[in-house]
Amino acid sequence: MKPDAFKRSDDGRRRFLRATMSAAGLVLGGCGAAAAREAGGHPRDGDMLGEAEVTPGEDLMQEHGVLERILLIYDEAARRLEHGAAVDLSVLTRSAGIVRRFVEEYHEHLEEQFVFPRLEAARREVDLVAVLRRQHQRGREVTADVVRAAGDPGGAPRLAGLLRAFQRMYRPHAAREDTVLFPAFRGVVGGAAYRELGEQFEEQEHARFGEHGFEGTVSEVAELEAALGIADLASFTP
Repeated sequence: MKPDAFKRSDDGRRRFLRATMSAAGLVLGGCGAAAAREAGGHPRDGDMLGEAEVTPGEDLMQEHGVLERILLIYDEAARRLEHGAAVDLSVLTRSAGIVRRFVEEYHEHLEEQFVFPRLEAARREVDLVAVLRRQHQRGREVTADVVRAAGDPGGAPRLAGLLRAFQRMYRPHAAREDTVLFPAFRGVVGGAAYRELGEQFEEQEHARFGEHGFEGTVSEVAELEAALGIADLASFTP
């Protein structure tokens, strides 16, 4: 066989082997996903056709997204109160209700039950956890004050101050958790236990709010944004 012909033949064999190995990988991946479904489970991360798991950190950060949208409502309401413009106070009481129900009694409860104790036991971010605990307590007090002030027709200046104070505390609070606390928490817990916690978080959410509790809360926040006239994302573009 001539050298060129030998080279062409060798290249052909390599291409054939690569194609065969790729096809085998696709078949094995499909079989693994099917086996998981037949066993009553769900395919793991990366399996074909499998739904990606939501980790505890991702779950908590998505819930911070709900909080951030409430802070946008508070920001707009405070601006109007400060300028003497009309504000539907029922929007604020409903927003405070979501903060109490979804943020304080659920999201922060998860942090206080599962996240903070593990970091304290591992002596990781202990000072940060102490500040976060105090801010949780102070946030609940401010929420109660917001509800009371929203029921007082003459309390606009105080109400605006409370909304600003809540914003000022919770924006850095959530940012520090997202960038420092949750990564440290993942490092302390480890892979298998971390995935199990994700399942526990989901079970608690369903037990408290139903199967689509997060989605329902987001829809409720969207209704409040529309009532306040800030639902159009494009309107925030400078």
